[in-house]
Amino acid sequence: MSMPEQVAAWRKARRAEMLAQRRAVAQPVRQAWNERMTALLTTGFPLLREMAVGFYWPFQGEFDPRFAISRWRKQGAVAALPVVTQKGNPLEFREWWPGVATRRGVFDLPVPEGTALLRPQALLIPPIGFDAQGYRLGYGGGYFDRTLAALSPQPLKIAVAFELSRIDTIRPQPHDIPMDFVVTEKGIHAVTAGGLALLEGEGEAEARAREILRARSCGGEAGGEPQEALEIRPYASPPCYAALLDPAYKDV
Repeated sequence: MSMPEQVAAWRKARRAEMLAQRRAVAQPVRQAWNERMTALLTTGFPLLREMAVGFYWPFQGEFDPRFAISRWRKQGAVAALPVVTQKGNPLEFREWWPGVATRRGVFDLPVPEGTALLRPQALLIPPIGFDAQGYRLGYGGGYFDRTLAALSPQPLKIAVAFELSRIDTIRPQPHDIPMDFVVTEKGIHAVTAGGLALLEGEGEAEARAREILRARSCGGEAGGEPQEALEIRPYASPPCYAALLDPAYKDV
């Protein structure tokens, strides 16, 4: 068995183990974790109320992001759900709001019908497992990795998972893409060069998130010219949208 095959077999076994563990969590406990994480997200990342946010419809005991999405939408955010168009392709995201017409998609999860295609500035991503370096173990389809690899500049990547999903390593491969943050019921963790770092200062996650997005939107990660802007809304697509993220920012 080759190394990639060994990793795939190991991941399959861990995936089944961790899914069973997550599904076994008692509902009152899961609800308490959900409430805690919703509060962490909405207080830690108030900038998401200014943005187009991709999220997911929860199943198999995942954290339920719909309450955080509801709060951000009431403050001005646009929400979008992922759409699987074809096996092996990146995901598309279509705008979602309560009551929008939907159809059944993969795993019978709702997919908006005929709404606008969006390119999220931030993504809430559900791992089955996450490791000490901020990599996520998904369901095995590779959809989020392909989607992130296809997006330039990268959106803000926030993994949302319970602490029971934490493992030492997912044995990352070249196609795996680390997150920017991992949020659990224990707190908000930044993904740093040294691994996950629990953020405890007020406003620290917000400041880090704004700086990440400012650098990406202006080509900071590559050290080159500003990249093509994320065309999210017709009224919010300047070549470098750092001023949207920080009103005090001046492009000089």
